[in-house]
Amino acid sequence: MKIVEVKTVRVEEYAEFIAVVLRTDSGLDGLGETCFGPESVEAYIHESVAPRILGQDPLAIERHAKDLPSFYVTHGGTGVSTRAHSAVDIALWDLLGKVCHQPLYQLLGGKVRESAPIYNTCGGYHYGKAEARHRGTSRPSGAGGAGGGATPRGPYEDLDAFLHRADELASSLLDEGVTAMKIWPFDEVARANAGQYISAKELRSCLDPFEKVRGCVGDRMEIMVELHGLWEAAPAIKICRALAEYSPYWVEDAIRLDSGDALARLRDATTTQFAFGETLAGLHAYKRLFDTGAVDVVMFDFGWGGGISESRRVGALAEAYGLPVAPHDCVGPVALAVGAHFSVATANALIQETVRAYYTDWYNEIVVGLPVIGGGRVTPPATPGLGVELRPDLASRRDAHVRVSSLGGA
Repeated sequence: MKIVEVKTVRVEEYAEFIAVVLRTDSGLDGLGETCFGPESVEAYIHESVAPRILGQDPLAIERHAKDLPSFYVTHGGTGVSTRAHSAVDIALWDLLGKVCHQPLYQLLGGKVRESAPIYNTCGGYHYGKAEARHRGTSRPSGAGGAGGGATPRGPYEDLDAFLHRADELASSLLDEGVTAMKIWPFDEVARANAGQYISAKELRSCLDPFEKVRGCVGDRMEIMVELHGLWEAAPAIKICRALAEYSPYWVEDAIRLDSGDALARLRDATTTQFAFGETLAGLHAYKRLFDTGAVDVVMFDFGWGGGISESRRVGALAEAYGLPVAPHDCVGPVALAVGAHFSVATANALIQETVRAYYTDWYNEIVVGLPVIGGGRVTPPATPGLGVELRPDLASRRDAHVRVSSLGGA
């Protein structure tokens, strides 16, 4: 069996999403995905990846995982090349599952649990779409969330809700069995102040959602706090100390990961549990992070950091350090499917990220066969491979861009 076609599909409405489909001479397809810079990823895949994998054995996954990033200018980081390699790796695992007639979780060693707990990242329907390309925007200008006043698409405008009605939001999540939520009320202040300081008044304002949640539902809701790496160490420490009375589940990306000394300062100055890692790629980068002692929960994104192959290694290394892992998904439906499989098949998987405004809405416009989510848990499909497929009509949309590289050069 060999790879005879590499196809990319991106749709303008979903501004950051790109799918990669690998077809074999047996007629089987494998589906992968990555996020951000889709036009650049598309160009790289067809110019640099396709010539290296067309005609190759799709089941030689480990060889491809080592070979593709070895090209001199592409190793390290989570740039375009790494994201492209990640999407291809995911597609290869999907193919393997279909060849073996087994779901991904079985290929990863089988289930250690039937389903995995989830948390809700409180984005809105328009967060990350074409009308809201500035994905970090935290204060929507209208009811449509980050879409700048667009009409709400449904009941889950959770970005607007956590900023203004966090108590109602927490109650709504609990009603659905979801007992953990992630919010980021500090981002606007970070951008206004270049991440260098936060005043007492600003700090009090940013703490308002936490007051509302704790006042309404008490400790029944876990709260994750996302800082997006926007802060210098000193204000990040100030924020973490102020958050302590609200007992956050974790503070995520409190600072950037480019200074081991700053990480050490952060760790020594607070009692906060920290989540780091989704912006990293490569096993050695994670080992350097683990060696700082500053991380309590390890995050990674399958579509950014090397695909399933590298994420397996990171998960195993984290286990050796006594650390749990929490797969990232605020990006696309294929990553959610991979995370569901990974989380039920990995002993040190802690919790799976989800966005209910995504999986109840636009994820269904891209794929069929999503994991089942209910009662605060996610269950992966039992069908071969990832269990998700692109919608048959996706590539024929007027705003779709499809590019194909084939073994015959057609």
